[in-house]
Amino acid sequence: MSEEHDNNSEHGENKLIALRRDKLREIRSRRQAFPNHFQRLDTAADLHNEFGEKDKSELETLARQTSVAGRIVRMRGLFVVIQDGSGQQQLYMNNKSFTDDLADELKSLDLGDIIGAEGEVFKTGKGELTVRVSNFLLLSKSLRPLPDKYRGLTDTEMRYRQRYVDLIVNEDSRAIFQVRSEILRFIRDYFEGLGFMEVETPMMQIIPGGATARPFITHHNALDQDMYLRVAPELFLKRLVVGGFEKVFELNRSFRNEGLSTRHNPEFTMLEFYQAYARYQDLMDLTEDLFRKIAQNVVGDSNITYQGSSYDFARPFDRLTVLQAITRHCAVSDEQVFTDVNSVIALANKLEVHFDEAWPKGKIIMEIFEQKVEQLLDQPTFITQYPIEVSPLARRNEDNPDYADRFELMIGGRELANGFSELNDPEEQAERFRTQVAQKESGDSEAMHYDDDYVTALEYGLPPTAGEGIGIDRLVMLFTDAPSIKDVLLFPHMRPHHDSD
Repeated sequence: MSEEHDNNSEHGENKLIALRRDKLREIRSRRQAFPNHFQRLDTAADLHNEFGEKDKSELETLARQTSVAGRIVRMRGLFVVIQDGSGQQQLYMNNKSFTDDLADELKSLDLGDIIGAEGEVFKTGKGELTVRVSNFLLLSKSLRPLPDKYRGLTDTEMRYRQRYVDLIVNEDSRAIFQVRSEILRFIRDYFEGLGFMEVETPMMQIIPGGATARPFITHHNALDQDMYLRVAPELFLKRLVVGGFEKVFELNRSFRNEGLSTRHNPEFTMLEFYQAYARYQDLMDLTEDLFRKIAQNVVGDSNITYQGSSYDFARPFDRLTVLQAITRHCAVSDEQVFTDVNSVIALANKLEVHFDEAWPKGKIIMEIFEQKVEQLLDQPTFITQYPIEVSPLARRNEDNPDYADRFELMIGGRELANGFSELNDPEEQAERFRTQVAQKESGDSEAMHYDDDYVTALEYGLPPTAGEGIGIDRLVMLFTDAPSIKDVLLFPHMRPHHDSD
């Protein structure tokens, strides 16, 4: 589209806005421009549920009166369609049956205006449920024109920046957020049904813990100290298990000062839950059941499609260790290659993996996995036994102490869940924290701080516990077939207008 066309479009829109402002000024001269006394009796859904199956003659006999309200989304001749939170309702507005003042008001209506209307419910000759309007009131003048009714709001960036317009004109967008709400409600019911208690933990923390991630920093004026927006609620939730709440969960907002992408937003929603006297294998079973039941109960089918791929959640999920996954997908003949750091470095070089040779063996193994394997794991797959170097809060595997009793769930080539048997040895946890601090001092901005109070909590005794985090935004992406995380966030973070997204 040429710049000249853009300027012409902008000029045309400005002209329409000016005309609408003129109409608003004229209304102000006569009455309260934004009245608040109209009483709505029925929503569009109420009327369709009650009368949708009745025929024309039945409605004539009933002579049912109603009052409805909503935004004008279509105008064609004597028919006006309004949209409320439940759906759309057609109105029949014959100016010959109105007073002169009301007929004049009808002429001044525009697409986007919000009106209240009173009248009788009937069906047209084509069988469409309609309200024959006897009186109406302009409740809110829309000063800006809605996007073209045939193309809708097709500018993706504008959909994210002006979500309120996107929700007005794009039914698919509204549907995504309705499903998101249903998923969150289902998750709460699911965990409460299993005896978990929902809790809330601090978003502002003196020490950011629970994940290896770069935090946002803020300042508390009254305490005169820097604080961090949480990167995860994990350490506080495990403190609650120490305190005797044996099954807890939190649907939390967490913050990581990292990049923007189709899979990442710096502010995101996560489910974390912890269960005493459970192992990570128990949580894999629970997670598989949760995903299956979300598909069945929210989507309505165990089979779903995401971006062209089909997933059958009725089938058992695959389970592979990190080393098995690398061996399978990178043509490695023998897992013995992973026992020696030099052979791991040689493999990474052969596979053209980007890494630092100063890193410990386990971190290099994970770079191989993340760069060469993760995106290949399309069907639901639990990856287990992560290197201990990248799992500072997880319990060591008793048979192979170089690896942790940990798993991640991969679907569509991306991680959706991360869980493990918790490290509950306070002395080993203190040593792991010290290792993290050393890594931070050597330049790793994502390494953890030393959390002395958390170690103290462990010294009172954390029972054997398993815990997990599930990324809600990615979960909703999967179950709504949304290609970008911005499609499932009502107000995603965006770069300033002068930068490209």
